[in-house]
Amino acid sequence: MLLNSLLVAYQDYRKEELPDGSKIKHYDYPDIWTSFAKDNLSTVFLWVAVALAAILIVVGLFVWFKQQEKFKRFFTVAVALAVGFAVAVIVAMLSLEFMDMAESDTVYDLVLYPAITLGAVVVLGVAAVYVASLFGEKAKKIALIAAGSTMGAALIALLVCLGVYLASGKGEYNNDVAITTTENVLLYVCAAVLIGVLLFFAFFFGRKDKKGFDTKSISYAAVCIAMSFALSYLAPIHMPQGGSVTIASLLPLMIYSYMFGVKKGVFAGFIYGILQAVQDPWIIHPAQFLLDYPIAFACIGVAGLFANVKKLEKLPQVQFALGAVVASILRFASHVLSGVFAFSEYAEDLNPWVYSLGYNAFVFADIAIVIAVGVIVFSSKAFIREAKKFNAPAETPVLSEETAEPVEQLPAPEEPATPEEPAPLSSQEDKP
Repeated sequence: MLLNSLLVAYQDYRKEELPDGSKIKHYDYPDIWTSFAKDNLSTVFLWVAVALAAILIVVGLFVWFKQQEKFKRFFTVAVALAVGFAVAVIVAMLSLEFMDMAESDTVYDLVLYPAITLGAVVVLGVAAVYVASLFGEKAKKIALIAAGSTMGAALIALLVCLGVYLASGKGEYNNDVAITTTENVLLYVCAAVLIGVLLFFAFFFGRKDKKGFDTKSISYAAVCIAMSFALSYLAPIHMPQGGSVTIASLLPLMIYSYMFGVKKGVFAGFIYGILQAVQDPWIIHPAQFLLDYPIAFACIGVAGLFANVKKLEKLPQVQFALGAVVASILRFASHVLSGVFAFSEYAEDLNPWVYSLGYNAFVFADIAIVIAVGVIVFSSKAFIREAKKFNAPAETPVLSEETAEPVEQLPAPEEPATPEEPAPLSSQEDKP
């Protein structure tokens, strides 16, 4: 049915009927057909996701109660299915998004192709690190350095191209806005302040996190980013100037932050924010780009803030919910500042602060869904046991008094058992 409706739309929009009854190919059909396809496919993917989730939950409960020893294998299969579905959604929707951007001329090819290149480099880099890890620690480190360097170069290239695009003024022209000198300065100041706040959260509250990225943390980051990105397409509510209320799209990123710590969570959110800029580009200024995308979603990495709070150890749902609230407030602040100083002309007769605060309130509706689903997930004792294996703070090493180097802590030696005294010889035994 869907394929038929898309083909019909393709043919109808492409052809124009003349007074004599003949039809000609008159105008550029993809401009309309692409938008039609995006709307319909997102609806289909939404219902497929709901059906897939329901089936996996029902089957999972059955396996858990009937054959619990096979649940781990089922869980692996379920994750594989979910990731496969996420990849299908991302490929299909991004393809349509790129077509739409290219046809409507909302961004230059100077930005479009570097963005595609960055995405490809990230995917191939993660795959290369995983394959290299199978050949040993040394091969993994070499692959990690090579992949990280390539990703960094691709990201810098994208930012440079984006800067050239924005410097041309076409970003403001395409969105019917004009940013004043004062707004320009304030945008940069706001971006710098929020970056400082994020760095404080990452390095102060994440000081006990395990350092460095290993194969497992990279693999989990890739999976969680992909899952969040796919879920972001399942959005029943779209805002007119960017933003949407989704079906718990940020939950995988928040779980990742809870499992691996705030530092890695902020980094994963930063990468996800760049992908969001490709998915739903409303870009008119370099600092506005940072505030609405990388910074706003890097704030989601703060969700693991309370994961290791001892007083809440028996209340993981509260740990998660509190972290999610702090993360959403930071994200809300980032969007509001962008709206006040970059999109003030959309406010028309309203005060820009009132307009931006009201417009970006969708963030709280989005996070309410995430918290509701997250509380259910964090009520699973099996899930909490697995999560705690990753987010346990690193132990402080014991230093040798002579060398001041870490030494292995050995268990305290057991006290030797007191030997039993031999029983005295009887008087009969004493006699010869």
